[in-house]
Amino acid sequence: MSRLRRRLPADAGERGSALVEFVFVALVVFVPLVYLVAGFSAVQRGVFASSAAAREAGRVLGTAPDTLTGQARAERAVRLAIEDQSVDATDVRLAHAPAGAGCDAAGSYTPMLAPGEVFSVCVTVTVRIPLLPDFIDANTATGRFVVQRDRYVNG
Repeated sequence: MSRLRRRLPADAGERGSALVEFVFVALVVFVPLVYLVAGFSAVQRGVFASSAAAREAGRVLGTAPDTLTGQARAERAVRLAIEDQSVDATDVRLAHAPAGAGCDAAGSYTPMLAPGEVFSVCVTVTVRIPLLPDFIDANTATGRFVVQRDRYVNG
């Protein structure tokens, strides 16, 4: 080992190369990695928001005394659930689907809130990925909750 040290000069022209390599690795690896984590967390936040909003809207509709009150309460519950996940509440759509239909059929159905009625509540949230332009909004998350009204309802 001592022969090798004598043959190589002490600085060997590598002074400061570790700093350059670290900066290069940080720019090439760490910055995209942080961006990917931020993007995935935004998508996951949208998924959590849509499923929580659908669940809360369904619970509110299932216990509402009438359709008008239930719809107003459901919209408020959706707004609260969306805000809880820090998602922009302007990109949210609340719709209802008949029993057995998926969220693709949501929108044309209005629940009557009759005793024993079964329907689905669908909430669609548009997910914005950080640092992407606003016109790229193809990322949506849809939450679905099946509501079954009690057969024995007061009133």
